[in-house]
Amino acid sequence: MPKTLTITQPDDWHLHLRDGAMLQGILPESARDFGRAIIMPNLVPPVVTLADATAYHGRIINALPASSDFTPLMTLYLTETTDANDVAAAHASGLVKAVKLYPAGATTNSDSGVKNIKNVMPVLERMASIGLPLCVHGEVTDPSIDIFDREAVFIDRVLEPLRQNLPELRIIMEHVTTKDGVDYIGETEKNLAGTLTTHHLIINRNDLLVGGIKPHYYCLPIAKRESHRLALVKAATSGDPRYFLGTDSAPHSDPNKESACGCAGVFSATNTMACLAHVFETAGALDRLEKFTSLNGPAYYRLPANTAKTTLTRHDSPVIFPEKIETKAGPVTVFDPGFPLHWSTS
Repeated sequence: MPKTLTITQPDDWHLHLRDGAMLQGILPESARDFGRAIIMPNLVPPVVTLADATAYHGRIINALPASSDFTPLMTLYLTETTDANDVAAAHASGLVKAVKLYPAGATTNSDSGVKNIKNVMPVLERMASIGLPLCVHGEVTDPSIDIFDREAVFIDRVLEPLRQNLPELRIIMEHVTTKDGVDYIGETEKNLAGTLTTHHLIINRNDLLVGGIKPHYYCLPIAKRESHRLALVKAATSGDPRYFLGTDSAPHSDPNKESACGCAGVFSATNTMACLAHVFETAGALDRLEKFTSLNGPAYYRLPANTAKTTLTRHDSPVIFPEKIETKAGPVTVFDPGFPLHWSTS
């Protein structure tokens, strides 16, 4: 078993940084290990226009530690009034790398999202023509659909018809949580990829619910059965270029998580690489960790891989990560994988 593993510096292709005091407090946790990240636009108000993205990008840059070379890759929040010309200008600027589709009401700060996909087809058609990717939160919000089935139903009702109508639109199905999702991506030859999160590779719905509700495991899409988790691990460790890391690391202060109506989101930025090294080591696939974390994502986004390197070191004794990150917006609990972590990065 190797004591060290050197890989191309990883990227995070789905990251929530929030804003204000929370941004200031948690940004260093991602900037420490990742060269770049696709930044989610679901602020209040959301990042809808190029002007919004430019302003948010500036706030992120200003919040970075002085020695950091972390690069935020910006996205726009798709609404039913989004201007296709502004989207095209955002793409041409080089600042914006994708547009994010949230079904209205699907997750945190998604109330401004899309209620009817037909209403945004002119924007999606423009995106297909200019090569701008669409990041998708793949769940329906029909209250008659069980929360554990919303991803599979989204594929049938929304994603497959969209891909039939616009086969040239490049789509990323984000935070895939089901065997249905990874199988659907695996059957597709082009213009569809999927991100997988750290926590969905580790926890299932029993971890969330058995023995008492664990609010810091609650996220959307919600964790599924163990059979689905195993399918995600198989996809992540396969080396298949259609799957890559998007942590969906999503900070909320502890009071907002530990309440009668707790917020959805798992904060994993601090220990993601150690968690992933454990998952890949357990699967006998450490040689494929670099593809998942560092190579597949840039290739799909048509960007070069990072030139910097990251070395992971395996320690005999467990590596201790902080339980919480203290911010001026309140403490944020770090994801607990439920097992000792023996890897660190440098």
